[in-house]
Amino acid sequence: MIPPNSIHDLDESDESNSPRVLPSDGRLLGIDYGTVRVGVAISDPSQTIASPLETYTRRNIKLDASYFIDLVKLEEIVGLVVGLPVHMSGDESEKSREAVKFGKWLQQSTERPVIWVDERYTTSMAREMLSHSPLSGKKRKAQLDKLAAQILLATYLESGAAADIKDLNQN
Repeated sequence: MIPPNSIHDLDESDESNSPRVLPSDGRLLGIDYGTVRVGVAISDPSQTIASPLETYTRRNIKLDASYFIDLVKLEEIVGLVVGLPVHMSGDESEKSREAVKFGKWLQQSTERPVIWVDERYTTSMAREMLSHSPLSGKKRKAQLDKLAAQILLATYLESGAAADIKDLNQN
């Protein structure tokens, strides 16, 4: 499918293509959405371990699509976990609406299923972890988004969502 000119062009009412679960085997990407930078993490094929991959600096819709399409093919990704930045109350925020649109765009662009997970505290946890590192402030900032992506992907993997699906498939 041809990517839209803007992520904001996506139809928000189309929930029919949004899966409730991801494939239980194969690598997943964790995505920490940002308007300038996107943190990217990857799981192992057994969906046990999440590792930070990189922080992607967004350029334009065409180059962004090319980056994610190529990454999905290269790493044999079976699904994407996109962080949903909701308010502390759990209510939707402007950023969470943008993250949903971005996830839908990723799904259309990569032709891989996408789910959204609550990412409250992931950036603060990443900041806290980095504050104990010997890295300079600039180097810490460069690590922040991919570490936040790792935390949200690890949270998804540890939640048992993927394991629950594996158990159902084995019965």
